[in-house]
Amino acid sequence: MTNPYAYIIEPLDPQKPDHKFFNLKKLKDPRYGKMLPFSIRVLLESAVRNCDGFLVKKEDVEKVLNWKVTQSQTVEVPFRPARVILQDFTGVPAVVDFAAMRDAVKKLQGDPEKINPVCPADLVIDHSIQVDFNRKSDSLQKNQDLEFERNRERFEFLKWGSKAFRNMRIIPPGSGIVHQVNLEYLARVVFEQDGYYYPDSLVGTDSHTTMIDGLGVLGWGVGGIEAEAVMLGQPISMVLPEVIGYKLQGTPNKYITSTDIVLTVTKHLRQVGVVGKFVEFFGPGVAQLSIADRATIANMCPEYGATAAFFPVDQISIHYLKQTGRDAEKLNYIEKYLKAVGMFRDYSNTAEDPQFTQVVELDLSTVVPCCSGPKRPQDKVDVSEMKQDFKTCLGAKQGFKGFQVAPERHDVRVPFQFNGAEYSLSHGSVVIAAITSCTNTSNPSVMLGAGTCLSTGISPYDSFSMSFLFDLFEVVGYGCMTCIGNSGPLPEPVVEAITQGDLVAAGVLSGNRNFEGRVHPNTRANYLASPPLVIAYAIAGTMRIDFEKEPLAVNSQGKEVFLRDIWPTREEIQAVERQFVIPAMFKEVYEKVEKVNERWNSLKAPSDKLYTWDPSSTYIKSPPFFDGLTRELQTPNSITDAYVLLNLGDSVTTDHISPAGNIARNSAAARYLTSRGLTPREFNSYGSRRGNDAVMARGTFANIRLFNKFINKQAPSTIYLPTEETEIQAVERQFVIPAMFKEVYEKVEVLLTYKLLFYKSKRCPDTKKHHSAVNAFSS
Repeated sequence: MTNPYAYIIEPLDPQKPDHKFFNLKKLKDPRYGKMLPFSIRVLLESAVRNCDGFLVKKEDVEKVLNWKVTQSQTVEVPFRPARVILQDFTGVPAVVDFAAMRDAVKKLQGDPEKINPVCPADLVIDHSIQVDFNRKSDSLQKNQDLEFERNRERFEFLKWGSKAFRNMRIIPPGSGIVHQVNLEYLARVVFEQDGYYYPDSLVGTDSHTTMIDGLGVLGWGVGGIEAEAVMLGQPISMVLPEVIGYKLQGTPNKYITSTDIVLTVTKHLRQVGVVGKFVEFFGPGVAQLSIADRATIANMCPEYGATAAFFPVDQISIHYLKQTGRDAEKLNYIEKYLKAVGMFRDYSNTAEDPQFTQVVELDLSTVVPCCSGPKRPQDKVDVSEMKQDFKTCLGAKQGFKGFQVAPERHDVRVPFQFNGAEYSLSHGSVVIAAITSCTNTSNPSVMLGAGTCLSTGISPYDSFSMSFLFDLFEVVGYGCMTCIGNSGPLPEPVVEAITQGDLVAAGVLSGNRNFEGRVHPNTRANYLASPPLVIAYAIAGTMRIDFEKEPLAVNSQGKEVFLRDIWPTREEIQAVERQFVIPAMFKEVYEKVEKVNERWNSLKAPSDKLYTWDPSSTYIKSPPFFDGLTRELQTPNSITDAYVLLNLGDSVTTDHISPAGNIARNSAAARYLTSRGLTPREFNSYGSRRGNDAVMARGTFANIRLFNKFINKQAPSTIYLPTEETEIQAVERQFVIPAMFKEVYEKVEVLLTYKLLFYKSKRCPDTKKHHSAVNAFSS
């Protein structure tokens, strides 16, 4: 059908009449100009451009335009994102589904090659690598080699998908974390496609897809079914959200990092309550933040519960695009289009501030160095209070801020040997310290800050030598590791000491999630911190330190060295960033990303348009969704006598209902894999096996820290309803039956007879009879 808004189409540049856009200003609707938040303007543009009277109707456009009224009325509107972003944990099952769809279409005498993503999809392989090797110069190489060895079958399948399907691009492993690659390389900010300019927008199968909102690209995480629907050309049906305006003012203290700001924002917005809402940042304080800082704040959006955390495009955004190697022509039309359509911001101009559902404020000058933990991202702890807070958590009742350790055990120390030397562990000992990719490697300021903490060039104290510190930290891989439990095993002596003392050992990471059981089974306390603080706590070796009063070390002259002596200021970091973080660096890296990868290029992938399933595979399995599919829709079967499996409280996350990490040896998934001939060292992780529904069904609710109120303890377990038996009792009820007892006791008389004969035979001179009786009794 003809788009009813075709009358507002015009060329962006009169010299290029074939390059057009929908000029929303020509709607001449006063509600657009000063009322609509910038994030809602993106929804409006999509509705106007895709208005076909079928999937998107004129009434839908009116609902978005009338946002001031409809935001509070639970009104649904369709939204067609410009693209989809996937990572391999969630991307593999999506490609599996597309492959199965082709098989189903073929069986129904259709053309299987018609099954392709309609909406552009990018898949970044970044969740497969694990830390098996560390503390060595060749750790990165060895971990990547093992990554390919473990995941070759998955990678070959994905390489097949990149060739078999149109509109799908695969970014090989070793290229970087999905959100970093999305921000620095994949983001268009403004699309130029099929002769039209329009805003970049997306949905992704990773909750932290929201990181891209820091660059002014509206996006959020969705489930696999929603993502696949978008890939197949369907709009997302969404409730038109309220938009919370978050006003930033002031200037951050010179020692503050973006991590400190985001943990402060996270706690604040959890208190405000923003679940299901958009958060849009505005105010003069936004101009104080780099795109990397904004992206760090947007990344944590799922932890404060909002759908999206949007920073409209401004001049700093354009500078970032230039810095990361986008060409001049793109920069020109991006800025020109956004200004023409009213989506370009000047944060210092209050006249541009739109209307919001509610406005909350933060003065950046009030932010102090902080961490979050020990079990949730929103539980902010000022660094100055960390020592006392950890002590309080030790003794507090078991819960989000408690471990219920008896007071007499607070200072227990467990000695152990490692590499021939004597050490000891106690509650709060740091056994994992990781600067993680997801939030921070795309943020040069905090990475440079961490590097500066390692550098003798800033500190005059020779005890902080580069050789010593790089024994503590080195690059072990490019991908999602510590945050999802892929840190690999701790040294056995460390595990034994933790177990022996029942210690609350700690992990400290610069990531975004620290839920129980996620980071590592042996770290009960996990803290989110900035990369420089990760370095600091790693050097200290414990969370039980007051950095203001206690030194990190004593140098060779006997002088105490404090954290403040090696901590760089924002100005020092920014000076280094201006000098070294340049466009040529990004261009060099990303020009090679899809071409110069020897391991990936050497993979042999089939060229057939239909995938040849391997029945023996434990990674890639054709799903049962299309079994028995007919050309005519079937009436769905009713679900009857279904019972509740779990009764859960607050802060139950996707980790609990679909874990990505370690497959425990005593789990149902482990039993399945063992039955297929695999050994525990071959189990890999739940995330790596998401292409096999048989594993994932058995992995549901497999998190060891899941608290099910039915059994009133932490365990991946439940009760059998309606009888309310435990799993063990249900098994007993099934197998311990009258026939079993009858069968046993029918033999009792025979057994007693043989027993009598046995004892008599011991006194019997006839050896042959004696042995016959013994054999009979034994059997």
